[in-house]
Amino acid sequence: MSYGIYIGRHHTADGVAYLAGYGDEPSSHWLEINPRTEHPAGANVTVGVTPQADMPGHLIEIPQAPETLRNMRVNYSYYLGVPAPLTNGGLNECGVAVRDIWSTSRAELIAMTPKDQTGPNYSDLARIVVERARTAREGVELISRLVAKHGYSTYGGNSHMIADPDEAWVVIEFAGGCGLWCAERLGPDSIRASRPGYIGEIPDAPNADFLFPPHFFDTAREQGWWSPELGPFNVNHVYGDGKHRWDGVAWIEDEMRARAERPEKISLDDVFWSISTGRLTGDTAGYGQVVPLIHPAHEALRMMWHAPVGPVTAPLLPVFLGQNSVPPAWRQHRYLTTGESHRFLDRRKQEKDPDTVSLVPQGIETGTSAFHEFKRLMHLAFQDPEPILNEVWTHWRAIEANVNARIPDTLRAAERLLEVGEEALAVQVLTEFTQARMAEALADCMSISAATHARLRALGKLNMTNEPRMLDQIW
Repeated sequence: MSYGIYIGRHHTADGVAYLAGYGDEPSSHWLEINPRTEHPAGANVTVGVTPQADMPGHLIEIPQAPETLRNMRVNYSYYLGVPAPLTNGGLNECGVAVRDIWSTSRAELIAMTPKDQTGPNYSDLARIVVERARTAREGVELISRLVAKHGYSTYGGNSHMIADPDEAWVVIEFAGGCGLWCAERLGPDSIRASRPGYIGEIPDAPNADFLFPPHFFDTAREQGWWSPELGPFNVNHVYGDGKHRWDGVAWIEDEMRARAERPEKISLDDVFWSISTGRLTGDTAGYGQVVPLIHPAHEALRMMWHAPVGPVTAPLLPVFLGQNSVPPAWRQHRYLTTGESHRFLDRRKQEKDPDTVSLVPQGIETGTSAFHEFKRLMHLAFQDPEPILNEVWTHWRAIEANVNARIPDTLRAAERLLEVGEEALAVQVLTEFTQARMAEALADCMSISAATHARLRALGKLNMTNEPRMLDQIW
């Protein structure tokens, strides 16, 4: 399902626009930094869904770009049978950030979807945008060309938020196999949340703020879902679920607008809160991500804040595009990774069936998994929210404040090194800063978990029923 929120720069205390959100899938999640890569002429990439997907189809190959951009993103291993690895998006070297968010289509469109559908799926589109787009609008144009040329493999409708330092776009891709999509531009005065993604009334023809294919109105007329006599074309009412803003979306948009109206406007802490609050974030949030939409002096200094699970019980820590590695604890582990339950860290059956061998390196699996450890802490805290969840929240918010106070000096040091041609030293500064902060947070997590488990056990509060305790979320 996922969640995304865009906050225009006119609403923030630092004059920076932000794109934030989280993935909402049950499987494992892991952080990746992918280098800029050149691809040989004639190279292809496999996209789409298989006959085993919840809404089946067939994989196809489409041309790979001659070069893909350096990017960082979070991947995961399962959603509705769509082939792994999957991604909700991330940030690339040009400053384009992407978030993938569900957006269900009307029931008739879902029913119309061919059983042999082909074309990129939602994750393919997010990955291709973060690998190729140099501006947010270019990302929209990429999606439109891909859908027009290759089709679109859906699980029932989807959307993306694509943003750069100048603007952002909400793009909705509809089920039905009709090549239907629509995009709305967001600017410096916008505050927009998606869960699901939505677009309301649009003009009679594409313009600077709204884009859609030539047959967008015609299809609705042919199906009897809309005619000019009914008034303006409301995208959500005609092609979506008809609900427009769901309760959670209305609540967080209204809350952030209220904060924007204060003299101090929206702070970074407010942005963090918008994806950390227990009203929105619980076990289904597979990770958290906040991207400041800026153009730094060097591409290596681009950054995002990342939490290995829902940030209600985990800190958002900095990751820099220029760092040369991700700590092993934050990489892919077997915990909750789809397919690993039938695989071994053993090669005796490999010749007969390669799928019996784990996809995770032995050296990674024998170390600590940040995803697993922070999930453990989450479910300890949820068993006794007052006081435990409050204590955990206070701890991580203090860690975030302490770490963020040190980021300007780290960036300044790396920038000075880059200016004098010491790229390797700059990379070392960024990498060591991030890895040290992540190691400290992971150690804190494990210590807090051990103490919390001991406390709950002593008080007889460990939940041994089959009814997990959870937060009172609005969605």
